[in-house]
This record gives sequence, C-alpha cells and structure tokens, in this order.
Amino acid sequence: MFGHMMQLPLLISSLIVHAERHHGDQLVVSRRVEGDIHRISYRELAWNTHRHMELYYGVSGSGRVLHTVNPRLHPDQIVYIADHAEDQVLFFDMTFWPLIQAVAGRTKTVRHWVAMTDRAHMPAAEQAAKVPGLLCYEELLEQASDRYAWPVFDENTASSLCYTSGTTGNPKGVLYSHRSTVLHTMVAALPDCFGCSAADAILPVVPMFHVNSWGIVYMAPMTGAKLVLPGLGLDGKSLYELFESEGVTISAGVPTVWQGLLAHVEAHGLKFSTMRKSAIGGSACPPAMIRKFRDDYGVRVLHAWGMTEMSPIGTAAAFKAQHHALDDEGQLAVMSTQGRAVYGVDMKIVGQDDASGAELPWDGQASGDLLVRGPWIIDTYFKGEGGNPLVQDADGNGWFPTGDVAKITPEGYMVITDHSKDVIKSGGEWIGSIDLENIAMAHPAVAMAACIAAHHPKWDERPLLVVVKKPGMDVTREELLAFYEGKIAKWWTPDDVVFVDAIPLGATGKMQKNKLREQFKAHCLPRS
Repeated sequence: MFGHMMQLPLLISSLIVHAERHHGDQLVVSRRVEGDIHRISYRELAWNTHRHMELYYGVSGSGRVLHTVNPRLHPDQIVYIADHAEDQVLFFDMTFWPLIQAVAGRTKTVRHWVAMTDRAHMPAAEQAAKVPGLLCYEELLEQASDRYAWPVFDENTASSLCYTSGTTGNPKGVLYSHRSTVLHTMVAALPDCFGCSAADAILPVVPMFHVNSWGIVYMAPMTGAKLVLPGLGLDGKSLYELFESEGVTISAGVPTVWQGLLAHVEAHGLKFSTMRKSAIGGSACPPAMIRKFRDDYGVRVLHAWGMTEMSPIGTAAAFKAQHHALDDEGQLAVMSTQGRAVYGVDMKIVGQDDASGAELPWDGQASGDLLVRGPWIIDTYFKGEGGNPLVQDADGNGWFPTGDVAKITPEGYMVITDHSKDVIKSGGEWIGSIDLENIAMAHPAVAMAACIAAHHPKWDERPLLVVVKKPGMDVTREELLAFYEGKIAKWWTPDDVVFVDAIPLGATGKMQKNKLREQFKAHCLPRS
C-alpha cells in the first residue's frame, strides 16, 4: 500500500520560487569586480537574476547542468576539465580575462565565452577578437524577456557538476542531482547544522566554485536569509567591513581565511557587532582558534566536515543537551571534534590493516578508515572515472571511502585524526598529524603549522613540523618541541621543526602537504 501524497519533484527552481513568494524583499548583496556593491532582492532575482548567484538557478532550473570551475587551477587542467565535462558555454569574471585568452583556443566543445560584465567593461575590440564567440552578459539579459516559467522535470535530473581537487592525476567529476541538492539544503539549514533563518544575514567566504559554496547559495533563499557575497575581498579588513556594514550573523569558510580576519580584528581592537556563528570546515580548525572566537569575540564556531563527493556536509559539532552543563574546556572538547552525522548521512570506521573491513567500535579510542553513505553522497564519478569507488560490506551495502582516518565517540562525535595520504607511520604505529598541528597552533608565536612524515632509517617515518611564525614574534625549535611535553605520548613528539615564510595553500585554503613533502623529502632529521 502506498501513501496518498502529492508527487511534486524536488527541484532547485523551487527554492528561488519560494524565496520570491515568501521573502521577496530580502536582499542578495554582492561586492562586484567592477568595485561597487550590488543589491538585488529575491523577487528581482527570481525574474532577472544577477551574475554568479543567478547562474546557480538559471542554469540548473532550466534543466541544464551548472559546472563550476576552479580558476586557480593550471590552464592545462582547466582545458582538461572543460573538455571532459563537454562544456558548451563558459561564463567568467573579467578578473580572469588573461586566463580565458590562454585556454579559449584550446577547448574542444565551448561555443560561447560570456564576460560577466556590462558593455562598458568589455575588452577592447582588438583584444575581444582573440576569443571567438565572446558575448557580453548584461547585453544578453537586456535582449531576453523578464518573464520565465520554470520547467518541471524528474528530480533525479543532473543539476550541477564539481570536480575534485585531487593532489595527483586529473580531477574527477562529481555530478549532483536536483533531488540530492534539495535534500542536502533542507538538512544543512537545520538548527544542529547551519541553523539559518529569515532573521539571518549569511556571508559565505568559501568560493562559489567550491562544492556550490557549501550549499549556502541554496540555503539562504530557502530560509529567506539575506545573502552577502564578498567577491574578491577576502582579506581581514575587507571581510570585517562587510560583516559590520551588512549585519552578518553567520559566516562560513576554511581556517586560513579566519586567521587573516582574526589578525585584523585583534590588531585594531575591534569587535563583531552582529556575527554569532562561524561555520569552519575544509580542514581541521585548531582549538586555539575556536577558543579565541568564543572567549574574545562571543562567536560560536560550528566545526563541520564534508567532501565534494558529499555535496559537501556530513557532520557538524552541535551540542547535545548534556553539553550545556559542561565547563568551558569540556565544551571546547566537543566543539573541536568534526561533529556528529547530520540526518541522511551514515558513517562507520573500519580497520586500516584489516582486510575483512570489520567495523570498529565507537569508543573514542579506535581509529580507522572513515566510510560514509547517504542520499547526497556519490555512488560513481562522472563518466565512470576511476571505476566504482564504493566499498561493499557483508550485507551488500555500498559505502564511500572518504580517505580520512577517524575515531568516533560513544555519543557519535567524529574526530579526524589524519588523512590516509598524510598519516605518519612510525615503527608500525600510527601518529595523527592533525593533533600535532593543533598543539603547535596553540603556541602564541605560531601563525600556521603543518606536520608531515620525514624519512627515518630505523622507524621508517617520523613527524616533521613545518611552521610559519606570527609577524614580529619569535620561537625556537627547542621551545616548540618543549611545548608538546605532557600533551601527547612522548614518542609522538616531532623529531624536528623547520621554519618557513609560507605554507602552500590550495584554491580553497587547504594546506598542500604534498608540496611540503616534496620540498622536504631529503630533510635529514637530527636523531637519524
């Protein structure tokens, strides 16, 4: 027997239709590359749309596939991705005009290149001739009708495409559906996750090409929240000014972005007037940063975890009732985990050296490979790249292997101890690099720290700590190593410390440890 409920498809267009009908006066504020601040309401956006934000709805809502491209990739990779996706129309900001000239003559399927600006800011005729098929975005809008009826189609229709930022080989495509996106949006907006409402103003610092801006471009219209898009101004000063002028209450980004913001706020003795929550993901947030946000500025950090293959949200470190009775350190311990699974996501850990794949207990001690499944988690990469990525359990269920090494507490809170490619195996025993990085980051003189494996003739691998000092501050190798005393097992202590001017970061702000491993592959440890 089936239920007698209406069968209305879950389509991305329904989010903007809802926003137009019930939150029509709410604003989307964006800092544009032309240098001005642009404001448009959801009601106006629903009819005419405005650049990046409207592409999310105009492209997917019309039944086409929105493919976001990371502009910081090497031109060769951009050409590969565009060809692999069989892109036909490519939209770009004028900021990337030199990049467009470098790739336009090399792609196989792109027929039109659309500069997302007005006629006054288009390239001169001589320059424009170098890119055949070049069109002006604002002129296209002027030529079109301001009325559009959203089509209705199967909710499993592909909606958007993102490519993973793999450290080796070519990126692989993750193809989302309307159904998966709407379900992800509904859960991500719940109180135990982003917890956003029509009373909020949300500023995603995460780039819009990074897993659909973590779904925030869908959450804001669904809940009626004001959406503030920062454009190119991601430095501490620019972000702080936008937070204050637009009354931002919720923001989201990776730890490296918040380091710049906190440095600016601290240096100028500033406070946050309206911001109440900062969602931090992409890489592990140091407890020292969580503490500073909470104790110095009254901002609650929501530590979250996910992947491109997961749309991306998988867990969020929201409190349960009993956690409100904990002291500050007890609450900090909960906030420092990657959180518990949101509804729709199931997870388990299995032994790293156990060929049987037996599930490990949720005791907060056992550590193993993290596997996940759910309605917005990938089952295969676009065009079958790399074969079937899923791992089958004894019951025939498919699980996606995340590549992370984790442990899970009895309350269901997951802690990433390392990434499988970053784990340090010393004398057959595992050492979690993230724990070592977090301790280093708690030192007042450390701005950034990364821990990598260095070759050791006896133990195979030992931890090497790579550190960037805060401006105007100093710390020695010996002082940093002594800082670990009493905080970890003695044999976990790094064998050496090297100081660098900067740690390489990827386009989304994650530390590129593969480049550090290459840089220090010949490093000689003192005790070896």
